[in-house]
Amino acid sequence: MLSSASLGGKEAGDARAIAARCQSLDALKAALEALEGISLKTTATNLVFADGNPEAPLMFIGEAPGREEDLRGLPFVGPSGQLLDRIIASIGRDRSSCYITNMIFWRPPGNREPTPQEMAACIPFVERHIALVRPEILVAVGNIAAKHLLGRSEGITRLRGKWGHYRRDGLDIPLIATFHPAGLLRNPLNKRYVWRDFLSIAEKLEALS
Repeated sequence: MLSSASLGGKEAGDARAIAARCQSLDALKAALEALEGISLKTTATNLVFADGNPEAPLMFIGEAPGREEDLRGLPFVGPSGQLLDRIIASIGRDRSSCYITNMIFWRPPGNREPTPQEMAACIPFVERHIALVRPEILVAVGNIAAKHLLGRSEGITRLRGKWGHYRRDGLDIPLIATFHPAGLLRNPLNKRYVWRDFLSIAEKLEALS
């Protein structure tokens, strides 16, 4: 049976109502930990909520945790996360000067793509996460994050490198999409495009400072 803090066969409005009641990041994390009716929770080891500094101006949102992230309960700590750290360092930042989370808070079995139902369960919490952090710049890391945060149907190859806006809950935040570092490990040639994206991010941060 689903509790009042649950999401199963009901509409995503249940999750949205639960997320809307959260007035702090700690409350949001606790709500996710208490959420019932999520099949991903039964196969995952840990909730993967966030890492970094929520007071930082720059917020990265990836796709979903992998094996290392699931084991440690932190986003982007496996090989792709180590590459992301190096990319972030290229513009003079580290995890103390940015904030990192994902669209999905639990690892999908076998690193498969999240289902529409799993996305529907998590998106209200992602949107509340953004509303609580209120970053100056959002970076969508990978295809899933780019499409959902920009509200577009195109793939990451067409979406990356172009500035758009995240407009929800009265917020209007500059947003840029870039390739996921896991994809860069498979196709290193795309690193040149990510370098351009991060130069653009650095310029935007400078302009906003």
